[in-house]
Amino acid sequence: MAAMASLQQALSSLSINGSSQKFHVCGLSSSSLMGVRVSMPRSFPEVVSDGQRRGIITMVVRRWERKKCKPNSLPVWEKLHVKVGDTIKVIAGSDKGKISEITRVYRHNSKVLVKDVNLKTKHMKGKQEGESGQIVQIEAPIHSSNVMLYSKKEKVASRVGHKVLEDGRKVRYLLKTGEILDSPEDWKRIHKDRKKE
Repeated sequence: MAAMASLQQALSSLSINGSSQKFHVCGLSSSSLMGVRVSMPRSFPEVVSDGQRRGIITMVVRRWERKKCKPNSLPVWEKLHVKVGDTIKVIAGSDKGKISEITRVYRHNSKVLVKDVNLKTKHMKGKQEGESGQIVQIEAPIHSSNVMLYSKKEKVASRVGHKVLEDGRKVRYLLKTGEILDSPEDWKRIHKDRKKE
C-alpha cells in the first residue's frame, strides 16, 4: 500500500519541461520514474494560451526481468565448457595468466572455483569462548568465460571441441593440440580426491 501511495504521489507531481523534454519528478530531472526507464511520447499536445502544455502523458514501463527458472522455480543450469579437475588458464581479471585447476563448478550462474585464484580476505570470529579471531584467505568464484582450457604438454591455451570416438564415447578435446580431455583415469582420480575431502 505504501508503494502504491508513493507511486500516486510521484505521478501527481509529474510535469514536462518544454525545453528539455525530460521528466521532472520531485525536483529531479531524469528519464526514469522510480528507477524504471520510461520512454516519452513522440508527439506532444499543443501549447495552450497560458504557455503550458496540456494533455495525457503516455509512458512505457519496462518490466523487471527475472532469471530463467524451471516450472518448479529452480534456476536453469547453464552448459559450461569446463569441468571439475580441468587445468585452465585465467584470461581476464586481476589473476590474468595464472594456470591452475578447477575445484568446483556452479552451473546456476556459470561460475567456477579455481585453486589459488581470486583470493579474498575473510575475518573469522572465534568459535569457542576465549578463542581469538583470525584472518583467512579464501577462493571466490570467477565467471567461466574468464578461463580457458590449458594443455600442460604443449603449454598453450585452447578452446574446446567435441567428437565421438570409434568405441562410441563422446569426448572433449583441445582444438589447437587435439589432446583428449575426458579419460576414465582422470575421472577415477577426481572421484578419489572428492572422497578424501
